[in-house]
Amino acid sequence: MKKVMATAAALTMLVGGYLTFTTVDSETAQAVAAKQTYQAKIYVAGMGGHFAEANVTIDPNNGRQPIALNGMLGMVTIGTGKTHPTHDARIDVNDRNVMFWSTYRPDGDGNLHVGKTDLTTGKVLIDVALPPDQRATWTGANYCGSGQSSDYFMPVYMGDEGYIDVFAKRDLAHKHRVFFDDLGYKPGEYTFAHGTNTPDMKHFLLTLNLTPEGHTKFTGNNQLILLEMKALEQGKIKKVAEATITGKPRDASGGTITFRQYFTQDGKYLFQSGGDRGYIIDARTLKVVQVATPLPGEAHDFMPTPDGKYGIFAVRNKVFSAADEGDVTDGSLALYDVQAKKMVGEVTSVCLACHKMMGKSGSAILCGIDANWQ
Repeated sequence: MKKVMATAAALTMLVGGYLTFTTVDSETAQAVAAKQTYQAKIYVAGMGGHFAEANVTIDPNNGRQPIALNGMLGMVTIGTGKTHPTHDARIDVNDRNVMFWSTYRPDGDGNLHVGKTDLTTGKVLIDVALPPDQRATWTGANYCGSGQSSDYFMPVYMGDEGYIDVFAKRDLAHKHRVFFDDLGYKPGEYTFAHGTNTPDMKHFLLTLNLTPEGHTKFTGNNQLILLEMKALEQGKIKKVAEATITGKPRDASGGTITFRQYFTQDGKYLFQSGGDRGYIIDARTLKVVQVATPLPGEAHDFMPTPDGKYGIFAVRNKVFSAADEGDVTDGSLALYDVQAKKMVGEVTSVCLACHKMMGKSGSAILCGIDANWQ
């Protein structure tokens, strides 16, 4: 179900920790007028059982607020926060009016959900409930990343131990469950599996946070594993390439934890979120070619513009700390300039600003994003 949450005009009145004004700096605009602007409808996954639907203009010429909300911020509902908290937005390559999704936590009956929604109406077309696998001994996090082929939707399970599920897109029949035994990774030696498909859908990129000293003991080292898609569709796992990328071990100040990712449309680069940083990775060699840091919050997704010149981070950023609420986290979008190797301007809130208007207190948590570019 689709709802209207707030107007962009009202949102831009929230300044400081939330939003800053979106007026283009005239001097900045004149200096970099050649930079292209982009229009997109971005779907932002939320723990409240819905997706924020944000029509945005992305203007790198605006050095203060490069991502501006246009018109009304909508909401695509798949359930409630108790039944359908979600991290996973994945628009169908065959029909851009359909979005697949999976849920992050079990509902009251202990089931996870996998479904698809008509984006033109907001109607949930199919909702399949299933329990976490019996081999999962830690279920603090469940589905988050996902990939697809022409005929299959493939959400990745984050728990211990992790796996890739294979669902038929047509009716969401559960076809296969693929564990990582044949890749040589044992339960507890990695944490938070994620993944996505290459644009040509010939391969599936799996990422694992390496935790050899025990589950959730993040070392900052992460494994990238390229799998053959045809084998995965048949419930088999076949490794094509593999590489390790390094970061900062997690401590009280944070650290490097890989979450969701996107390939550029030409398939040449992978934009990988990493908690305290973002990676731009050569898709052929799996070598890091650029690291985006520092970031304005913890990055949980990193999506390139269609030409790959910019990246949109989905970040969780602390906006204030109140005695009655403790630390409050907002879900925001932030723009990264690949050529300049730096962030552009301020973040744009897509979560907490609306929650405040609706009278809700506490943090507003986002994760994955997907977009239809215009």
